[in-house]
Amino acid sequence: MNNYRGAFPIFSNRERDVYLDSAATTQKPRVVLDALEHYYTHQNANVHRGVHELSEIATEAFEGARKAVASFINATSPTEIIWTRGTTEAINLVANVYRGRLQPGDEVLISEMEHHSNIVPWQMACDRTGAVLRAVKVCATGELDLDSFHVLLSDKTKVVALQHASNALGTVHPIRDLTELAHQVGAKVLIDGAQGVPHLKVDVQNLDCDFYAFSGHKMYGPTGIGVLYGKAALLESAEPWQGGGEMIQEVHIESSTYQKLPHRFEAGTPDISGAVGMRAAVEFLRALGLAVMDTQEQDLLRYATANLRQIDGIDIYADLASKVPIVSFNLKDQHHSDVGVLLDKQRIGVRTGHHCAMPLMRKLGIPGTVRVSLGIYNSREDIDKLIVAIDKARHMLSS
Repeated sequence: MNNYRGAFPIFSNRERDVYLDSAATTQKPRVVLDALEHYYTHQNANVHRGVHELSEIATEAFEGARKAVASFINATSPTEIIWTRGTTEAINLVANVYRGRLQPGDEVLISEMEHHSNIVPWQMACDRTGAVLRAVKVCATGELDLDSFHVLLSDKTKVVALQHASNALGTVHPIRDLTELAHQVGAKVLIDGAQGVPHLKVDVQNLDCDFYAFSGHKMYGPTGIGVLYGKAALLESAEPWQGGGEMIQEVHIESSTYQKLPHRFEAGTPDISGAVGMRAAVEFLRALGLAVMDTQEQDLLRYATANLRQIDGIDIYADLASKVPIVSFNLKDQHHSDVGVLLDKQRIGVRTGHHCAMPLMRKLGIPGTVRVSLGIYNSREDIDKLIVAIDKARHMLSS
């Protein structure tokens, strides 16, 4: 297996650390940090608004990043790429659009497995419109209950909003098939791709989803930048959700007219450096090769799961053959937070808690889990250290 740890400067400063929390945020490779520094030292200016050379350079860098992201997910056009602050804002944008389209009795279909960012915006939209929020059940295996999906999907369903992959369990959902079924009843489909884009080859045209949302910081890019992909016809028919500079053509006291796509949804000065950094992250992933990354991540996932299974009194949730590289577990009779603290004392960084998926945890009958999530900088040696640290923590907690 390739060792990419040296591409990430943070590990030169924290040599002993084992970082197993990439589903929360990935570390940043040197090429992304260099791109951010280069922008601020050589290109910094506001975009679209100046005729001076520096503004034109910044605009070219900003729109070049949009083109790179569009190509990365195979959007039809860069105009289908809307810059946001992250997955959460992208989903809120779509939910806000549908506040003006949902009627009493309409239904929005999510699942019991969703991140709170794909639950709360739809609760708000339904509360304000009289629409009804429905949730697809989750099987004991940690997979979506497809029979439940079929039962709940109807001609009342106007929006289906689902994760591509679970941030809490790693489960990958059959998004293309579910999208096809949703379209048969006339529903529009939004995919939360926060855990999809970092690990899976995403082709939005092949998926045929209507909207796809994801974040830069979970795919080795900067924090504070994200993307909403939307089919052009749907975005063109939607009213902007934020007003201000950049998104307007003309402003009068009585009324205003709006820009064409994509700028009608990007009010105010955007995160220009974030877009530049995200382009560097996309190019980093392309240079590594998604197939190569997937092979390495899946090898580590299998190795981690096999070794965790050998620990006495461990419960592994969604122990499936096909997942993104996430393993959630608990030790019998031990609180997940206690385990996490003792791992941290041994310089092993994991996530503990409900992972912004409280309905899922209630479904599983637990308050939370210890979550191990892998990145391209991890190795089998990291897993070996984790196993030793868990064993020490288990003995300390049971003594």
